[in-house]
Amino acid sequence: MRRTTQLLSTALVGVLAYAGYCWAQEYNGFDVDEKTALIPLGEIHSGGPPKDGIPSLDDPRFTQPAEPDSLNPSDRVLGLAHNGIAKAYPISIMNWHEIVNDRFGESAVVVTYCPLCGSGVAYDAHIDGKDMSFGVSGLLYNSDVLLYDRQSDSLWSQILSKAVAGPMVGKRLEMLPMMQTTWEAWHEQYPDTLVLSRQTGFSRDYDSDPYSGYEDTKGVWFPVKNRDHRYHPKERVLGLEVDGHFKAYPFAELSKTPGEVDDVVAGKKIRIHYNDTSKSAWLTDDSGNEIPAIMSFWFAWYAFHPDTDVFSVD
Repeated sequence: MRRTTQLLSTALVGVLAYAGYCWAQEYNGFDVDEKTALIPLGEIHSGGPPKDGIPSLDDPRFTQPAEPDSLNPSDRVLGLAHNGIAKAYPISIMNWHEIVNDRFGESAVVVTYCPLCGSGVAYDAHIDGKDMSFGVSGLLYNSDVLLYDRQSDSLWSQILSKAVAGPMVGKRLEMLPMMQTTWEAWHEQYPDTLVLSRQTGFSRDYDSDPYSGYEDTKGVWFPVKNRDHRYHPKERVLGLEVDGHFKAYPFAELSKTPGEVDDVVAGKKIRIHYNDTSKSAWLTDDSGNEIPAIMSFWFAWYAFHPDTDVFSVD
């Protein structure tokens, strides 16, 4: 009987160890606790690559605007002006790396892009008194990239702008105003801008788009919690949060009145600027200061914010 009990105990330990291994593998090795996580763990999905399978750029190089790496006027870029420095991050490079750990003078900044959601967001990476570095977890929530920080291995939702699992759960990232526009429009506004170089240290075909045709189709590759069919799933929108209130500005609506239009969200006066040529939009307050917002596909914004208000000219 004692022998049988020992065998059963050994077997049970083995089963539990294997279950733990499978749990870790399911979440790319991240230690996630369903009791403290801010999102349902069953809604976290593997994007395919393992942790760091999509390599972040941690020592980015930049070229002067007079020496762009094969940028055409219509090429899409993420543009960030911060601390008196302007930089452009071509989408053709961000598609392959998704995260750039960068510095603007003394300020640590992380620039993020999720090709599946069309969402580009920049954050102040100085958190709780220290500079943080981020990588690509290989995991998705609502089809959106989950970042992880290398200091605590916590998982962070890009569109929610906060840690959703791990030791830093609940901590928020401070969003910086960033534009998603054409190289021509950005260079015209910031002629001294630096440009992220293709000399990344990785062998990637930056002339090839791994997501070619994706934004023209209605298909969404990974599960999302909420869907709405008022607009094409890949319709570009500018998403704004003010004191817990959310509002989306679809380009299909803004294109009806290109230029500037005023609005009020949660009692805050804002002005929407829309450029139909460059297909870009940004927001300013009543003092002319740019307000951080997220440009993304409609399906992605709605997946996270089903209670969102939607701007309409009708």
